[in-house]
Amino acid sequence: MQWSSDLATGVAEIDNQHKEIFSRFDRLFNACSEGKGKEEVLRLLLFLQEYVKEHFSAEERLQLRSAYPEYAEHKAQHTNFIAEVERLAREFAAEGATLPLVIKTNKALSSWLLQHISKTDMAFAGYLRSEA
Repeated sequence: MQWSSDLATGVAEIDNQHKEIFSRFDRLFNACSEGKGKEEVLRLLLFLQEYVKEHFSAEERLQLRSAYPEYAEHKAQHTNFIAEVERLAREFAAEGATLPLVIKTNKALSSWLLQHISKTDMAFAGYLRSEA
């Protein structure tokens, strides 16, 4: 899973944060291809537990400042993602870094991230451009 310019929102702060998240997912994918996914999944979950809160807060501040009409729905998606990361972290704590957990983490979080950026964040970026 690589960052591409197709995912750029045009908001430097948000794009840089997205790039960092992609970089962390890339580490997990590379670790999996080397048979070391179990070691990396915890690092990714710990990173996401903190970093996405900071990232989502930055996005939400921009949305509030610009009176974004889809703010509530966008925030709800963020809340759901945080809950999914927390659920995966609890599963890790209970069962350890099992292969199913590594696969579930890869699929669920990377899929959500791509969908969220390509649709929800792009809609917000379009709104910002139209308001400028």
